[in-house]
Amino acid sequence: MYRDTWAEIDLTKIRENVMEIRQFLPGSTKLMAVVKANAYGHGDIETAKEAVQAGADYLGVAFIEEAIRLRNAGLKQPILILTPIRPELTSLALEYDLMLTVTRASWFQEMRAHKPVNALYKLYVHVKMDTGLGRIGIRTMEEWQEIVPWLAAPDIVVDGFYTHFATAGEADSSYLELQIQRFQEMKEWSNMLPIPINHYHCAGSVAALRFPELSMDMVRIGAAIYGFYPEMQVTNIKLKPAFSLHSRLMQTKRLKKGEYVGYNNAYQTKTDQWIGTVPIGYADGWTQRMQNTEVLVDGCRAEIVGKISMDQLMVKLPKYFPEGSKVTLIGCSGEQKILTYKLANHIGSVSQEITSSITDRVVRIYRKSGESQHEAIRSRTTAF
Repeated sequence: MYRDTWAEIDLTKIRENVMEIRQFLPGSTKLMAVVKANAYGHGDIETAKEAVQAGADYLGVAFIEEAIRLRNAGLKQPILILTPIRPELTSLALEYDLMLTVTRASWFQEMRAHKPVNALYKLYVHVKMDTGLGRIGIRTMEEWQEIVPWLAAPDIVVDGFYTHFATAGEADSSYLELQIQRFQEMKEWSNMLPIPINHYHCAGSVAALRFPELSMDMVRIGAAIYGFYPEMQVTNIKLKPAFSLHSRLMQTKRLKKGEYVGYNNAYQTKTDQWIGTVPIGYADGWTQRMQNTEVLVDGCRAEIVGKISMDQLMVKLPKYFPEGSKVTLIGCSGEQKILTYKLANHIGSVSQEITSSITDRVVRIYRKSGESQHEAIRSRTTAF
């Protein structure tokens, strides 16, 4: 590792989170571990392996490239691609034994140019229903009737029928209840299909933890695997964040009252102050929206001041710290913590945006509980 900025991923916490969720679910419900977007910044292959060992039955990704990466790493579990792929990529999906999300009859029509009905392998699909998120999926009976003949083809297996909720984390559950009602109605449509559907699923992390009665045949667990969940709303389960982010002071300087810090003179010192420079910036995913948040310098809080630049940011130090002092941007230092949900609140987002935005310039160090950083660096360090 050549750079003084790194992320640490606690694999033990990921495994324990999956085990905790697995025990929370009804015994008959399968668990899909969602590892898209490089497992929300935690590392897709490493997270997938831990999740599978902890009891995950399926893996979920966003794009075919992510699925192929998992297959090439030796993962054999069923993988569902949650975003529809281009029809001409169907042969590639069959080659890697991947399940596809489908949303329209015209997709099948185009796909047939690339997969004859009498081809050797069957294509496993999950039909996405749009019950109110307004993103992708079938919304009307007419759309469903158009796709039914294609789903009934002898080389197609309908492994799943699913939807996704828009407001599962909100206190007002009225819109969630409307979506549930719509999905129940759409499930009745599925009786038109002359073949069985293997899995009905509607719950992501928050819905599965808040409303276990929505578990159905399978749940799709993404954010909760990484310790991101509404703790105030879900009190009967305890999950732990697995991601921390660190750097070191590369320079410490004493500025006089009235001097400027950063581009556009965005900050002016009000007194004589110690300013520290940290080698992380928006090209690493630490967006300029993080201005005025805090970091921990050897356990002491220090505010980010001035505009965050591409490779560096500056902090207002409460006292002198020598160059090389450890800086924690996410995680614990001494008795203090920087939590992702508080950072997310600052930028008007969610915890998973924070971690998934950390770019591949930041090395990931994978460690297990009780293992030193040095041991982890020797055995499991990934630079993308």
